[in-house]
Amino acid sequence: MEKHKLLYPIIIGISIAVGILLANLYYQQAEQTTGFAIPKKVQGNKFDEIMYLLDNNYVDVIDKNALTEEFIPQILKFLDPHSAYLTPEEVAESATELQGSFSGIGVQFNIQNDTVMIVSVIPGGPSEKLGILSGDRIIAVNDSSFVGADVTNATVLKTLRGEKGSIVKVRIKRNGSPLPLDFDIVRGDVPVKSIDVVYVIADSTGYIKISNFGANTYREFLDALVILREQECNNIIVDLRNNSGGYLSAVIQMTNEFLKRGQLIVYTEGVNQAREDAIADGRGNFRKENICVLINEWSASASEIFAGAIQDHDRGWVIGRRSFGKGLVQQQIPLSDGSELRLTVARYHTPSGRSIQKPYKSGESDENYDVEIEKRVLHGEMFQKDSISFADSLKYYTAKGRTVYANGGIMPDIFVPHDTTYYTPYYTNVLNNGIVYDFSFAFVDKHRAKLSTYDTWEKLVEYLVKKTTYFSEFIRYAEQKGVSRNSQEIAKSKALLANLLQAYIARNLLGDEAFYPILNLQDNTVKKAIEMVGKPIQ
Repeated sequence: MEKHKLLYPIIIGISIAVGILLANLYYQQAEQTTGFAIPKKVQGNKFDEIMYLLDNNYVDVIDKNALTEEFIPQILKFLDPHSAYLTPEEVAESATELQGSFSGIGVQFNIQNDTVMIVSVIPGGPSEKLGILSGDRIIAVNDSSFVGADVTNATVLKTLRGEKGSIVKVRIKRNGSPLPLDFDIVRGDVPVKSIDVVYVIADSTGYIKISNFGANTYREFLDALVILREQECNNIIVDLRNNSGGYLSAVIQMTNEFLKRGQLIVYTEGVNQAREDAIADGRGNFRKENICVLINEWSASASEIFAGAIQDHDRGWVIGRRSFGKGLVQQQIPLSDGSELRLTVARYHTPSGRSIQKPYKSGESDENYDVEIEKRVLHGEMFQKDSISFADSLKYYTAKGRTVYANGGIMPDIFVPHDTTYYTPYYTNVLNNGIVYDFSFAFVDKHRAKLSTYDTWEKLVEYLVKKTTYFSEFIRYAEQKGVSRNSQEIAKSKALLANLLQAYIARNLLGDEAFYPILNLQDNTVKKAIEMVGKPIQ
């Protein structure tokens, strides 16, 4: 018995050794028969290991570049809502929006009845120099027909934009001309404006609407401020509603114009990014003007930096509805093929220390993140200030000790609810189906000769109201487009509908310089800003 006990460890040891030997022989045989061995230089990185196995063992030929293009966005989804990968084409398109200019023919267009209609010709652009007019229809490009269902906004932009100095042949159909007109247009620089409109909106009060923060926005903003100062405006309303942001450098320069030397504008900080402060240098030329900032749920990023600095220093009123809450800093990192990684590296903080960024979960899809705005609607936030609540832990204080909150955008000092007074199913139907816009263009096209004699929006609106039947024509037009007449609903919505029609008709003739002043006549947020802009913050 003792002899057997001594043999047990030896037998177990031999069994283990044989097992290991057999396992090694099996895996060696498997590697030899399947070819699934992974080289040591690839081992250690699971992504590289998988790509190696796919490339060397998959049943069909794999386009590794296409696979990589699909992989990268999926990986970034597990970080935050704003880290992103852009293809070379998306990089070029994105840059155009903020760089201040692009190369093209210089027109604004609309597609109506499968035909490209020129809504306006950009002053100083290539088309204006050749005599192309608003209302012209583009029917052919480079000797090929350019009408039909295949003509989309994307195809128009791709076709008409191009390298500066290159030529595009365009055939135009013009009302009153029996034959088509041919133009050889030399593509040139077309400015991209950030300032939609600047004008005197009330006594001593100027209004500036900014659509984004691009490369030329600061210069445009200074020009706009100078225009208002020359017209003796010491009250400035800056409208940042629906402005999704842009370059950090632009908003810092713009905010600097209103703050005293040494005042903090914004700071950024991240786990791998040391804190960086942007501080006013005291050389701003508009430190004495009263200012009011308008925001809403689509004001984001740079818009929130501007509004947050003005609010935290009690420099002026912030009016409207809670902003989007985009407070993550993206670093643009170019890749070898012209694509780009926009990697979140830090967070924005307002001067009081507030984080602008609204809560999110890593890996949460864009749809879930953006639907947060819809939740505000369902929760009643767009209509009742009392529906908005913040935890005490999110409290911060302005320079004068007013309470402000972090973790979800900028809450305005004065809340203005979304106005649904004039809303009816009829109004929603004609607006959502584009009937207001389409009628306005058709009306201008029909009466262009007469309407073009009015050089200001005030004169044009007076003519429309007193001398035309534009509103009844619109009702008939809507009927032809399938929207039944409802007298009760039309009566309730008439003031808002008339305002929109006048604004769009004017835009087709006089541009944004007429469009926004007319819209603002019915805008409760603008009305509140006019009332409050000169009043001090206690």
